[in-house]
Amino acid sequence: MRTQTGSGSPWEDIVGYSRAVRVGNIIEVAGTTATDGDLPVGKGDVYLQTKFIFTKIEKALEQLGASLKDVVRTRMYVTNIADWEKVGKAHAEFFAAIKPVATMVEVSRLINDDLLVEIEVTAVLEQ
Repeated sequence: MRTQTGSGSPWEDIVGYSRAVRVGNIIEVAGTTATDGDLPVGKGDVYLQTKFIFTKIEKALEQLGASLKDVVRTRMYVTNIADWEKVGKAHAEFFAAIKPVATMVEVSRLINDDLLVEIEVTAVLEQ
């Protein structure tokens, strides 16, 4: 059985994707940025953007019957790898006790120059 949820972003309909999709006990959350609707949040503050993103991801997981404790992998794409400590600090605030596997890589840019980080996660619910 497949269920999906959106965050209300206009990009979801324009591009044709869901914020998160659950198939069985697996949930994939799409690359998520610090946007509220189509407006960037936390301009110039990668730490604030990262926290905003994880809160947005948490809401998507909850809509599909999961929580952050079900996250087994995070993938973080940053526009400046020198920001790894700020991104990592925010990551730890959500996942210090959960400790999913994590990847952080630098990318040349994101869809909007005000966006400094994009994050996707995989969650697996216990059966």
